[in-house]
This record gives sequence, structure tokens and C-alpha cells, in this order.
Amino acid sequence: MGRPQPTPANAADRAQRQVTEQTRTYPCGNCGAPLAYAPDQQRLACASCGTTYPIELDPNARIVKHDLQTAMNQLAGNRALGLASIGGNEHVVTCQACGGKTIFNGSLTATRCPYCATPIQRDDIQDAPERLALDAVLPLQVAQPQAQAAIEKWINSRWFAPSEFKKYRTLGSFTSVYMSYYSYDVEATTGYSGQRGDDYTVVVGSGDDQHTETRTAWRPVSGRVHDSIRDLPEMANTGMDDDRVRELEPWPVQAAVPYTPEFVAGHLSRTYDRDPGDVFDKNARPRVDSQIDGTIRRDIGGDHQQIHHKQTVFDQLAFMYLLLPMWLLTVNFEGRPFQVFVNGLTGEVQGDRPWSKVKIAAAVVAALILIGVLVFLFMRMR
Repeated sequence: MGRPQPTPANAADRAQRQVTEQTRTYPCGNCGAPLAYAPDQQRLACASCGTTYPIELDPNARIVKHDLQTAMNQLAGNRALGLASIGGNEHVVTCQACGGKTIFNGSLTATRCPYCATPIQRDDIQDAPERLALDAVLPLQVAQPQAQAAIEKWINSRWFAPSEFKKYRTLGSFTSVYMSYYSYDVEATTGYSGQRGDDYTVVVGSGDDQHTETRTAWRPVSGRVHDSIRDLPEMANTGMDDDRVRELEPWPVQAAVPYTPEFVAGHLSRTYDRDPGDVFDKNARPRVDSQIDGTIRRDIGGDHQQIHHKQTVFDQLAFMYLLLPMWLLTVNFEGRPFQVFVNGLTGEVQGDRPWSKVKIAAAVVAALILIGVLVFLFMRMR
């Protein structure tokens, strides 16, 4: 009998930090090959020898939510001190495994070396004092085979997509990526004034002209309502199809864990492009206002409601900064990029695709022929 294999150290022990490059990699302790987070195992895994390493979360770690105004004041203070954002610049990193040069563009913080596939993470962005620190992450759960199958099913069901588009393996890029999000908690009190409309019926006319009409009696109303909103997610990255990404919801933000870089190893990751104040004002606030309007209308009651004036005070407005996982397919077709997204937790697919003019024209011609045949048969039967 052979000697038992020692239990591998946990994932955090495998991290190697390159101080000069301000990066982090995860070499396998058994063979030296790069490790990557395997969503089907929820561990760091070596594709070369099969060794895996558990990711151990700190039992004392807690996800902290931040007051939005306080955070924005702090960011404004950093800008006043000249601490510029470093997320939007091109940065060249030397791979410590093979010596190849890897370019980090824009808000990219984790990628693979294009020469040896070693996963590389930038610490200079995530640890920078002028940037918001990550609070949490929802670890990727959909492995590549399942994501690939979901994409295949989605594309094959698009009958009017060009045949060339279905050759996405050669035309496009398919990769896993962690996108930056803010999740907002809102406590809001709103005073309002408006009108309540109650329908009633009256009988009008006489004789043969007598009939019933529905009318509405309006009366002024006013009141105060409270709304409590938890875990409202909004993307903090640009360059994505926002409407399609929104359709990937709901996200189980409540299941997020304190940010641990091992969950990102071997996958692309982006830091935020927009600050939490901007995202709240332009993306989250309209959704909050819509919910408040619904609460006001329910409070008014009746058959119809009119809101003439409202004033909202935020008793609490907090957020956390977290990463959410997706699989992203980008296909460049006739000079235009088309994006298809797979929810990295549920496997749901949302996206856009081109339309084949040839297939649409053929379908129209076939429909016209069918209609002509049916008309001919109908005329013959007469």
C-alpha cells in the first residue's frame, strides 16, 4: 500500500504575490501548473494534475454596507487630494510564470496570460486607497460545459439568425467574467398629494335611449408612505447591453460571501467604471421611484389614482460593492458586436442576435405561396 497523500493546503495558501508587478497568481503545489476556480467543485483546481484546494472563508468576516453619502464624500475628498482613478489606464504586467507581457485595459482586474494561461490578478486596483474596496462576491456556479450548452440551445432556437452567426465559436469570444455591481438598501418616507377616483354608474336617457354610464368621482387626498427596499442590484460597468443584463435578474444577493480573490482565479474580472452615486441616480433611483409610486397608489386606493406631488426623504441609503458572475459571448457580425449573457448562477440566457434578411425574405415568400394555395383551393371548392 502506498503512503497516503497529504491533504492540500487551502486556496489562500496557494496565492503568490508579485510585489514588483502588484499581481497575484495561484501555482499548484503538486505540479506548479496554474490553478483556477472550478465552479462545479467550488474549489481551486489544477487542470494539469487534478489537485484541488478548498477555499476557506473567514468565519469572522462580515459583509459591511456603506452609507452612500459618506462614501461619495470620501471619494470626492480623494479626488481633491489628487488621487486619480487608476482603473481606466492601460497597464502592462510581466507574467511571472513565462515572462510574457499581458495588457490590462480599462477596468479589467483579472485575466489569463495569453502565452501560458496563468491566471493573473491585479492587486494595485483592488487594494488602491483611492478606490472602493470590494465587499462581497457571488461565486460562479455554472461551469463552462453547462454555459456552453445553454448558449447552444439559445442560438439554435433563433430561427431567423444568420447561419454565419451560429458559427460563433470561430466568430466570437466566449468567456466567464465577474462584473462589478452595487447592491442598494433603501428606507424611504414619502409625503404625497393627489386625487382618488371612485367609479359609479348612472342611468341616463329615456325610452329606447336609456343606458348606463360609468363615471368617476374625484376627491383630493394626501398622505405619507414608507418603502423598504433590500438588495437592489445595479451594474457598475459600461460597455454592456444594460437592458439584456437587467433581464438576468433576480440575483440572490443575500447569498453573497465576503470577497475572497480565490473565487476569481482563472476568470476575467472588472472593477467598477461608475461610482455608486452616479449608478444610484441614473439606474437605481428610477426603480426606487417606481416602487414608491406603486406604494402611493395602493395607499390612495379607489379605482383610479393621480399623484400631483411627492417628496421623498431617504431615512437610509446604503450599498455594498460586489462581483456577480456571468458567461459572456460576444460575436462581431457585419461590423457590429452582439452580446449574449448567461447568468453564472442560474444558467439563464439573455442577449441579442442579428436577423437574416435572406431567411426572413424566404419565410415571407413561403407564406405568400401558402396563402395563394389556400385561396386557390377555396375558390375551387366554391
